[in-house]
Amino acid sequence: MREAVWRDRRLRPLAPDWTDAPDPLRTAAATVRERGLGVTAWVVLTHNTRLGTEHPDVTVVNCFGDRYPYALCPSWTEVRDYAALLAAEAVRDVRVDAVSLESCGQMGVAHAGHHDKTAGAWDPEEQRRLSVCCCAACRRAWAAEGADPGRIADRLRHAPLPPDDAAVVLGARLRAAAAMREQCTAALDGIPVLLHASTDPWATGPSPGHAASGRLLLNAWAGTPGTVAAVADAAARGATVHAYVTALTGQDLPGHVRALVAAGAAGISLYHLGLASRSVWRTLHTIAETLEKP
Repeated sequence: MREAVWRDRRLRPLAPDWTDAPDPLRTAAATVRERGLGVTAWVVLTHNTRLGTEHPDVTVVNCFGDRYPYALCPSWTEVRDYAALLAAEAVRDVRVDAVSLESCGQMGVAHAGHHDKTAGAWDPEEQRRLSVCCCAACRRAWAAEGADPGRIADRLRHAPLPPDDAAVVLGARLRAAAAMREQCTAALDGIPVLLHASTDPWATGPSPGHAASGRLLLNAWAGTPGTVAAVADAAARGATVHAYVTALTGQDLPGHVRALVAAGAAGISLYHLGLASRSVWRTLHTIAETLEKP
């Protein structure tokens, strides 16, 4: 970490304490390239519990006034500046083919941290309402559109938002996410960006909703309803879609991957490879051989 770059900034990363190597990413990337493989760097932006705990003023606040310390809000200029500098510094002097940006937008009530056990605790509408940020920066954005921030927060506590307020909230969220994405893209200076995203504009979390096309990484777990259709929809709208699939599944993974490719996926990104058993690796070889065939 270059002290000269981060000096006088409240939001700043920590240098890793688990390695003595001066630049482990550059070493790993060079090793991978020597074996004929491409390199995509993975950078997590607004999901940071340490920074949120130290600087709660720039975290997401729900309609009840509860802060989510794991979630930095992209409506703050300081957060967007941090994200752009982090993305650029993470790959400085490292030869990469692309940078994959996780949580480039609004985090919500779900995915609070490691070993999160809240899956299924709220129905979709409750999760959407609890994921609306009501921090000072978001409230200013609503007010700039002529809406009453106090009224919006009060309505969120009791019922779904009416269409006019919902449009204001969603519009402000998407503009903040777009500003962060554009700032990160500019800071990366020509390096292709692969955006963790969702086709649901209201989605929050590591893969938030985006109004963009471009290069998108969409969650496409085998067995999750609608994943193939979501890939097909995004591809039809002009996006270059990479499908994000876990290797740890009891489903028909080769069949699922073939369906994703047929739906328009330009790439398959496999997660949990470090936990894959020998049988899973055999399945992955089968998938690779299938995709290599004309």
